[in-house]
Amino acid sequence: MPLRDALCAIHFPKDAASQSGARKRLIFDELMYLMIGMSLLKNRQREHNAVRIGGDIDMKPFYDALSFEPTSAQLRAVADCEADMARDVPMNRLVQGDVGCGKTTVAEALIFRCARSGEQAAFMAPTEVLARQHYENMSALFERLSIRTVLLTGSLTAKQRREAYERIESGYADLVVGTHALITEGVKFSRLGLTVTDEQHRFGVRQRASLIGKGDGVHTLVMSATPIPRTLGLILYGDLDISVIDELPKGRMKTDTFLVNHSYRERVYNFVKKQAGMGHAVYIICPAVEYDEESAMTSVLELYDELRDGALSELRLGVLYGRMRPDEKQETMERFSQGDIQVLIATTVVEVGVDVKNASLIVIEDADRFGLSQLHQLRGRVGRSSIKSYCVLMSDSKNEQTLERLKTLTKTNDGFEIAEADLKLRGPGDFLGSRQHGLPYLRLAELTDMDMIELSRKRANALLTDDVSLSKPQNAPIFKKIEEMFFGENMKNIFN
Repeated sequence: MPLRDALCAIHFPKDAASQSGARKRLIFDELMYLMIGMSLLKNRQREHNAVRIGGDIDMKPFYDALSFEPTSAQLRAVADCEADMARDVPMNRLVQGDVGCGKTTVAEALIFRCARSGEQAAFMAPTEVLARQHYENMSALFERLSIRTVLLTGSLTAKQRREAYERIESGYADLVVGTHALITEGVKFSRLGLTVTDEQHRFGVRQRASLIGKGDGVHTLVMSATPIPRTLGLILYGDLDISVIDELPKGRMKTDTFLVNHSYRERVYNFVKKQAGMGHAVYIICPAVEYDEESAMTSVLELYDELRDGALSELRLGVLYGRMRPDEKQETMERFSQGDIQVLIATTVVEVGVDVKNASLIVIEDADRFGLSQLHQLRGRVGRSSIKSYCVLMSDSKNEQTLERLKTLTKTNDGFEIAEADLKLRGPGDFLGSRQHGLPYLRLAELTDMDMIELSRKRANALLTDDVSLSKPQNAPIFKKIEEMFFGENMKNIFN
């Protein structure tokens, strides 16, 4: 159906057939623009001459500085990246693996290689808590290897930010760890050679491109612990080569997961006290910050007050949620990591990357309010050492499908299997909200319509084979649409 007819029919259909035809045309357009945009990003990145990262770097000092032996899966991922970085075109790779598989070690190996080659690296994390955690861990490791690390986040004072900018621009900083602050206008690198984006699903294509744009021919590594169903991998990461870490570090024990209703609350809190009494850290996760009558979800602040004065009054409790000041969040996490806080009552602000080695139990209130993949991420906050760990999902839902969905987590710890189940049960709209996966917003298309995806992919490939950069006059409207879809009016230079 011609576009003009489709736009009329989608709003004022004459009959079911005209509405169906209009939807098909508009869905095809959305998916084709998406496919072309992802291909252009990949091809554009590879038109640059890559920054030279030495192939003869001695990696032994790095591996000797680690306190553990890397797994063969980690070493394979490092080898994939090293092979990419030895080519004439920049690396553009995703390292994907389940929670706790050791993706950060892969990134650190490449940062070491980059610094030894005289180039700078940037490591971008989605939250300040996570950025500071990475900074502390990496600076401790790299200080022993004479690699200078600088932190850049939004909460730095004006003086601290100025000093960080100077160290980055002068080349003093070999590694810059930060949040979105890394892509602000004032940040100028002396010789950026590598960008690492942690928890890729929290960033959009635009943000990744902005960071890459801070240098020329920059190598790119993105990491994600959110397993993506294999049917969607091609679309979500169509501009990336993929390495999968499918092996957990030695000594990690499976986290046992249980689904109970709130009649078990007293027993659960007795178990919390037992774990805390053994010197282990405990998380209690709530879906809301404050109580709202309409949603009736368990809130962090309400539960904190209730437990502090009641069932867990003899324990040291802490509270953590996104609206707290950055310094408050940081102080709370430090106290929790050091054992000063035994039980942390928090929202999903701890979902990604937070690493407290002695955490052995996570209790998730109103578990039915979360998606399976998000629950799997939360469960990954425990079981990060050789300590036996547990996850308790609490839900009073009577819905059979909901309970069946939650039972999936009690049966498997395989993130990919869980992601497939999540997609099947909830559909792509919930599984892949645009804020989660970082893709341009899709109004009609669904990422499970594989027939339409395949059709649009073939058409996109045919178009790009004929006109690789969409420079022909007849393709100018398509190019303009993709610019707007991916980047908006202020980001046109990314494709040019």
